[in-house]
Amino acid sequence: METNKVVLTGKGLQWYRTGHVWLYRDDIRRIGGAKSGDIVDVADEKGKFLGRAFYGDTSKIALRFLTRDDEPVDRPFFEKRIGEAVRRRQDILKHAQALRIIYSEGDELPGLIADKYGDWLVLQVLVPGVDRRIDMIAPILRDLLTPRGIVCRNDGSARALEGLPAEKRMLIGEKPDLVEISEGPVRYLVDVWNGHKTGAYLDQRENRAKVAAHARGRVLDCFSYQGHFALHCARTADTVIAVESSQEAVDLTRKNIAVNHAANITATAENAFDLLRRCHREKSRFDTVILDPPPLARKKVHAEDALRGYKEINLRAMHLLTPGGVLATFCCSHSIPRDVFMELLRAAAADARSAFRVREELGQPADHPVLINVPETGYLKGIILEKI
Repeated sequence: METNKVVLTGKGLQWYRTGHVWLYRDDIRRIGGAKSGDIVDVADEKGKFLGRAFYGDTSKIALRFLTRDDEPVDRPFFEKRIGEAVRRRQDILKHAQALRIIYSEGDELPGLIADKYGDWLVLQVLVPGVDRRIDMIAPILRDLLTPRGIVCRNDGSARALEGLPAEKRMLIGEKPDLVEISEGPVRYLVDVWNGHKTGAYLDQRENRAKVAAHARGRVLDCFSYQGHFALHCARTADTVIAVESSQEAVDLTRKNIAVNHAANITATAENAFDLLRRCHREKSRFDTVILDPPPLARKKVHAEDALRGYKEINLRAMHLLTPGGVLATFCCSHSIPRDVFMELLRAAAADARSAFRVREELGQPADHPVLINVPETGYLKGIILEKI
């Protein structure tokens, strides 16, 4: 296998030794003849071999390590890595119709996301190294999982950071219609061609059932997307209001309500920040409030503004709760660690002049594995609080 050699700086070598799989552009002393999407040999300044990585010439992240061993990175390599990812999920595959099959760095396949929705696979290709090899990778997934089709959803903003175009295409099979998924006692429809991410938020699969176990009375589900939390909570609560700014998502929520015969859910298209302010002014009260906002900070430079946004919605939700009421609140921003999120909630509770008891702490499921050396792989933080 022919590869180019990339040489790290002393600083880059120190970062490499932490076990992280990303190396940045200013960690590189020499690039040689490497082109974007190449698999390169990585060495220190003395020429010692350090591993093989995808190289990208546009993003600040220039290297994404595939292996630290001197082994060929070829089709058998990808067959082995993909096979290992599928085997790690064998127990989940027995009971979950929708789950993440490949979680990028979490499965040592940087830049590749693969989600399973029933008989369909939906891929996201995030870096040039995978983009150049996707026509090799898709048949490997087909042979392992025998899906009806494989959709490539390369329309996310992350691709622009890598100099890649936005696109949607079928890799295998014909374009699907809405896919119906069972998630425990709940059924929902997924638009794998147009929905957010790959169609749904699979990282909340287990948390939806956990939150529903605490839900009661009058429920307010903010940032509800297609109503998945609301559908679960409707089984234990009296009434549920699902609030989502996207009319398209609300339309699919209403279809999901019909599929489940959940007459106690009302879906409304409104900005959740505006609704929380209005409910606060009107002194509305709820027994359960769910906050599952999109990432308000996609970069560290946005973290301060995002913290203000997270605090605002949590403070208003705390005011809306009845005594004994439950707040299920989440943060999926990579740049806001769990301890910062918890401190934010403590500050919001103090401003609300209320005390809260922790009922349960939540995170991401096992099909979104976290690498201890790559903290960015662990992004989802959640907590269920009871108002005292």
